[in-house]
Amino acid sequence: MPDPILDLDVCSLAAATRRGDLTASEVTRTYLTRLHALNPHLRAVITVNPDAQRSADTLDALSEPRRGPLHGVPVLIKDNIDVAGLPTTAGSRLLLEHVPAQDAPLVARLRAAGAVILGKANMTEWANFMTVGMSNGYSSAGGQTLNPWGDTLDTGGSSSGSGVAVAARLCAAAIGTETSGSIVSPAHQNGVIGLKPTLGLVPRTGIVPISHSQDTAGPITRSARDAALILSVIAGPDPHDEASRRRPVPDLRVRSGVLGGAHLGIIRDEPHATPAEQAALDHLCARLDSLNVTRLDVTFPTRQELNASGWNLEVLEYEFRGDLNAYLAGVTHGPRSLQEVIDANDRDPERLLRYGQTLLHAAQGTRGDASETNYRRARTRDLDLTRTRGFDQLFARGLDILIFPGIHGCGLAAKAGYPSLALPVTPPGTDTPGGALLVAPAGQDGRLLSLASELNRELGGVRFPAV
Repeated sequence: MPDPILDLDVCSLAAATRRGDLTASEVTRTYLTRLHALNPHLRAVITVNPDAQRSADTLDALSEPRRGPLHGVPVLIKDNIDVAGLPTTAGSRLLLEHVPAQDAPLVARLRAAGAVILGKANMTEWANFMTVGMSNGYSSAGGQTLNPWGDTLDTGGSSSGSGVAVAARLCAAAIGTETSGSIVSPAHQNGVIGLKPTLGLVPRTGIVPISHSQDTAGPITRSARDAALILSVIAGPDPHDEASRRRPVPDLRVRSGVLGGAHLGIIRDEPHATPAEQAALDHLCARLDSLNVTRLDVTFPTRQELNASGWNLEVLEYEFRGDLNAYLAGVTHGPRSLQEVIDANDRDPERLLRYGQTLLHAAQGTRGDASETNYRRARTRDLDLTRTRGFDQLFARGLDILIFPGIHGCGLAAKAGYPSLALPVTPPGTDTPGGALLVAPAGQDGRLLSLASELNRELGGVRFPAV
């Protein structure tokens, strides 16, 4: 049986360590023991922090008034986020010797709040922007991550290791990143909470990028309250991230009693929803009806135009080249540009090109110039279809959030820059994870988390696999 410490969510764990009911040292030791036991099979973690236990011991020496809101909480960081002294690989063997000297701002904020950095989580290589058809959770640096609910199940991507680690209780919480679905997808597939914050709420400095128009980091947790607590720690402006300087931090307190007055829009006509996803949505709607919550079935306003135009990657391809080159310019041991990445992969295809690199070639084939006409046209179209004539039209009708089956809608929220959250939903008789996606207007992260917290409680909370 798992140690009872592993049953505590972040809020409960932090409260216990601040009071002294538990020590950071024993909590960290418990998690490291489980991580070392399960990770050889799950491959959720690429690098274990050799200083984790020492960091916990140092935290125990702090007096209670100096203990932060995440005191002694063991956290894993996706391996495209800089942690001082640990490799940042983005899943690529080419970056195994890239060891940043400084923490990304969000990591520095976690440390200052008392979190213990357990290590770096595996991920889909280059955040799943390397090629088409790559297996979720695969990286040349970390191998294939497996879902703790079953080896044959999808892990989701690209924050695969982060989602797996939270579900398997290898950490109390994890940080993932998302450009289009990469937080909510692994959270959904592993049956936990995943929050993609409003664009700019969390600084992206020190993170291997894809797109400055869509990239964000965010928490993967066991509860919405945990996600809110972690977001309150890592949110805020950074001088090197323009989007974060423009985005004020909203009230992120999780409030109770918010469902009663809420107006929820339900996307019931998603054409690509599976029977399992529809069943989960039906189960959620039945629960809402029993609570007398106001809900309205709606259609996404620009669905026909989106279906007709297909799902284009023009914005990401243009931004990836310039944004990645800017990050790699600071690498001292490894490739210094996207072209060097492509060339190095070509020299060692057996180890580095299991699935190819079609998206890397596509990005390198652009000018990477944000003033280029085709790029500006594509970005304008994205915002028009998803934000101006999409979500904004529905939220103008007084809806607090929109609910999609599965994680359909995550790409729309990503292009719009609006917050979204993967909510576990398990209909009776279901043995594998499932759920729904909640989307709110920009800056309404606190409202989204409050609604998600009540819904999660009414649906029975997060379950864990028998590992």
